[in-house]
Amino acid sequence: MPVQNAAVLPTPRARLEVIAADIPQPAADEILVRVHAVAINPVDWVIQGTSRVTYRWLRTPAVLGSDVAGEVVAVGSGVTRFRVGQRVFGLATGTDRGRDPRREGAFQEYTVLLERLAAPTPDALSDEEAAVFPLGVSTAACALFQPGHLGLRMPIDGTPTGNGGVVVVWGGSTSVGMNAVQLARAAGYDVVSTASPRNAATVRSLGADTVVDYSSASAVDDLVSAIGGRPVVGAVALGAGSTDACIDVLRRTGGSRLAMASTPVSLADLVGRRRLFPAMLPVFGRIGLTTARSTLRARRAGIRAGFVWGSSLRDDEVGPGLWGGVIPRALADGNLRPMPEPLVVGEGLADIQGALDRQRAGVSASKLVVRV
Repeated sequence: MPVQNAAVLPTPRARLEVIAADIPQPAADEILVRVHAVAINPVDWVIQGTSRVTYRWLRTPAVLGSDVAGEVVAVGSGVTRFRVGQRVFGLATGTDRGRDPRREGAFQEYTVLLERLAAPTPDALSDEEAAVFPLGVSTAACALFQPGHLGLRMPIDGTPTGNGGVVVVWGGSTSVGMNAVQLARAAGYDVVSTASPRNAATVRSLGADTVVDYSSASAVDDLVSAIGGRPVVGAVALGAGSTDACIDVLRRTGGSRLAMASTPVSLADLVGRRRLFPAMLPVFGRIGLTTARSTLRARRAGIRAGFVWGSSLRDDEVGPGLWGGVIPRALADGNLRPMPEPLVVGEGLADIQGALDRQRAGVSASKLVVRV
């Protein structure tokens, strides 16, 4: 069987190791991709550092990573949208429950992608630019379009489907936030958002008509004022403190749906500790209590709130609709830009661990990319 190199998590909480591994073969609904670029997400170092608790189903050795851009080298028997030699980008879901992290992880030279979670890379985009999309745009789409979250209608054939309502995106300069702003605008909704003053102009350029400073004591008041009586169709909460702030906005504007896409407490310090136990107990206890309190607040305010799982679109109609229709059209008509902008920080699989460490230390308004 042909072999490749893969950056493998050998055991829970270990550093990545580059080893020889079998090249996977595509199933009927999969494409085999020669990986040219991968992007780094916070979930990658969260899995590496806490998988014994947060991803208990994950068996090591495992290949992590969600964001892939590369070239198709083989297609499954049922694949109709792609051909060998075509440049593509897509969402790798190997670390999800029930999936195979050795076949489907991003951090290797060859990986398989589901046809329904991939799109052709336009000639105008580099692999590095394409690699910033998959998890961010998928999570944003889940928050906006899945019936269990905001339940908005997706744009059809490039035609906006919104009715003039407002989407609140708290955390507009995050990877998910930048994509949520763009997708909501493409679907015909107005967007109000938050960001730091340094990133506010970027978020406005993506389609938000108002961007307020998330750290301001008047941030909620400023958003309510900017909404100005328009109907609010829902809010997407990104970042620490975002859930309660969004509940306050929705309560005051009559909105009733909230999609939560961040933990209320950062896990960065916990992941960096030498020992997970017993340091994890107060951290996860705080997460549980904070989440329960916010969920109760939402329920009392008549707000439907739920956590977003960015790869859950693999198993519903949102995935094929997004990757097979919305993304290609939005890229072609300019309604979707590769954001955050890629920052290349490595060349080769051996540099991925350093990129994970750098991402955990903090990155603003850019996405770390490693060429493979």
